[in-house]
Amino acid sequence: MAAKDYQALAQAIIKMSGGVDNIATASHCMTRLRLTLKDPQLLSPAKAETIPGVLKLIEQQGEYQFVIGQDVAQLYEEFERHHEIHTTGSVEDAKTAVEDAKLQTASSEAKGKANANAKNALNSVLSFIGGTFSPVIPVLVAGGLTGAVLTLLTTFAGVSPNDGTYKVFWFLNQATFYFLPIFIGFSAAQRLKSNAYLGAFLGATLLFFSTNAGEDALSFIGIPVQIVAYNSTVFPVILGSVFLSVLYRFLQKHMPLYLRTIFVPLITMLITVPVTLPVLGPIGNIAGNWVAQGFLALYRIAPPAAVALVGLGTPWLVFFGMNNATYPILFALMAEIGSDPLICTGMAPANVAVGGACLAVAFAARTLEDRSVATSAGITALCGITEPGVYGVLFTKQFPLIGAMIGGGIGGLLAGFLGMTQYVVSAPGFISFAAYIAPDGTLSNLVISLSVMLTAVVISFIVTYVLGKRDASKISNNQ
Repeated sequence: MAAKDYQALAQAIIKMSGGVDNIATASHCMTRLRLTLKDPQLLSPAKAETIPGVLKLIEQQGEYQFVIGQDVAQLYEEFERHHEIHTTGSVEDAKTAVEDAKLQTASSEAKGKANANAKNALNSVLSFIGGTFSPVIPVLVAGGLTGAVLTLLTTFAGVSPNDGTYKVFWFLNQATFYFLPIFIGFSAAQRLKSNAYLGAFLGATLLFFSTNAGEDALSFIGIPVQIVAYNSTVFPVILGSVFLSVLYRFLQKHMPLYLRTIFVPLITMLITVPVTLPVLGPIGNIAGNWVAQGFLALYRIAPPAAVALVGLGTPWLVFFGMNNATYPILFALMAEIGSDPLICTGMAPANVAVGGACLAVAFAARTLEDRSVATSAGITALCGITEPGVYGVLFTKQFPLIGAMIGGGIGGLLAGFLGMTQYVVSAPGFISFAAYIAPDGTLSNLVISLSVMLTAVVISFIVTYVLGKRDASKISNNQ
């Protein structure tokens, strides 16, 4: 398969998006180029999806996500060469978002205002959560798998926890999750078109409070301040960042220009922190505990069914861009019981099942192009990244989607029966095998995990291949 011409691809996307002057912001996640446009009417989604190298175009709350694949960073570099894109103010994008929201509301009134507004609100929340966690994923994967490296060092290399080599990697692993509120605060504020550095500042303040508040009762102007371990939860900093962003944008809009530089950041933090520590922080902590307990209750009632549901539905979560919205649940479970027996555990067989389905398509493909695309997507999915397979194979041909869902569902069912779990945060798949090794070095969970994923691959491959043959037979008969 010929190497991609990223410069030509970037130019095609820019032209299709209405030119450089119409692009307000450009960013990217692991597989998608994300653009916000000043005038969305200049973009034709149907035509954009015909651009060679674009697997799918998804619109979420005024943001246009071009699904490219794991090489999206190389495409993004071409966008960085256009300095006009990065210097275009976010105020224009905020106006566009407001205009889009008004258009959506006007349209929804004709179909049923109450239901449409509820649906839009839910989509906005999920899109915000997913968009907040997406840029942080590289940090989570690197830090999470470092914990698995530590297990490998002590189990197979005989490295002592007191050894300097162990401690260096331990610092890396612990810093990732201890300072997670800073990363989340930055990303959330940036997602809300606010000041990302103030979001990080809020996260740092929460951590400093947890470290230095002590155990004695504390109050602020007579309001009791609950002591919360903010390093082990993400909901408080998310709620605080939402409040911060609303306040920041309000001050930016109403304060005289010559006073903004000094007084907007100062007033924002002087109000946000006293609101977050006594009110929003404890509320977020309680919400996080409720979420963890709720999903744990579901898992404890019927573990196989709960994990199977995740395995069955993961391709759809990826398709709608909502897979990253599950991270708060994941972290709540990790904080509660020290591992994740539900979210990543269900996604692991689902991801590799996508790989199995794609490889079945490649095996039966009649053209070199189809075989090349399906093979590349299949191998990528086995490693835990499924967007190329979902958009490029599963939802374009449909029968591989059925195979992947059956393989992922049966794999999840098996994982629930056998008590499979994932000990660190990583992209669920074969490449993250170390994430399934227990901290004490025992390998039983690893054996179970690999067996479950292998089963999911085999089932999805067989089902997809059979369905593909049947589909090809129907086409031949119709001709």
